[in-house]
Amino acid sequence: MIKLENLSKSFEDGDNRIWAVKDVNLQINKGEIFGIIGLSGAGKSTLIRCINRLEEPSEGKIYIEGVDITSLDKKNLRNMRKDIGMIFQHFNLLSQKTVYKNIAFPLELEGLSKNEIDSRVNTLLDYVELSDKKDAYPSQLSGGQKQRVAIARALANNPKILLSDEGTSALDPKTTKSILELLNRIRKEFNLTIVLITHQMEVVKDICDRVAIIEDGKIIEMNTVEELFKNPKTKTANAFISGLKFNVEDETIKPYQFKGTLIRLSFLGESAKKPIVSQMIRKFDIDVNILSGNINELMSTSVGYLILELSGEKDEIERAIEHLKNENVNVEVM
Repeated sequence: MIKLENLSKSFEDGDNRIWAVKDVNLQINKGEIFGIIGLSGAGKSTLIRCINRLEEPSEGKIYIEGVDITSLDKKNLRNMRKDIGMIFQHFNLLSQKTVYKNIAFPLELEGLSKNEIDSRVNTLLDYVELSDKKDAYPSQLSGGQKQRVAIARALANNPKILLSDEGTSALDPKTTKSILELLNRIRKEFNLTIVLITHQMEVVKDICDRVAIIEDGKIIEMNTVEELFKNPKTKTANAFISGLKFNVEDETIKPYQFKGTLIRLSFLGESAKKPIVSQMIRKFDIDVNILSGNINELMSTSVGYLILELSGEKDEIERAIEHLKNENVNVEVM
């Protein structure tokens, strides 16, 4: 559906050339919600704005349904953009227009008849549950309502792709959850492909199928959300996931404070429901001290974490660790 090949974007700063995005290769499948997460300044917003050429790439190719959009002229680019909706962190609504007029605006630009516009806008208002706000102005709406208007506007032209640039960052947790539920429903019912930029791992775990981590303009890790939570490979991924666990490990558990062997377990889905620890205790001549535990609920499954202190003979501990691995548990010796 979307394919980025060696995509780079640079900016001139005096005599210096700054690379906001550098040599990015991504393939995003039709109908999936793909998250791109990174800290402020990592290049994620620049990257998503390159996908519809709001930012012109400095190097590389962008393919949408097999078409290289970097080669399109202005007319063909405008036509292509009809298939790409976009929502923003600060909504970008027209303050002097009503909710109805904000959603109708892209349809008016397309030259649709008044009846066609009225039918489409009212359908979208009903879909985002704002029919009673059609004559209200943005200043009269809550943040969540403004984002629902922005989503309805982005859907006005029946796009195939929806880009979300920090679309929930300005919202409180409860409102964020409702917007994510709406996006997931849109994906399922309209078979949209959604590319979602965020710095919130909570957003990724609640809605995304796959995720890429961007740092200094480069993709440093990419995986399914389940595998990323189970076995993060970079310090940045670990930091994002640890943030979800309230830093219990970092703040209270130091390996040198314990005499035994400290291990961190992570396990997915069915493995999380098995009495793996109690089975291990019965099978091996070791003592087990549970230091902390946590379960993160993902969109389609759950990931559990445990930190254990194992005490006993070295060989017996090694056998116990091997047993855990055979039970499809990821084991990291701390």
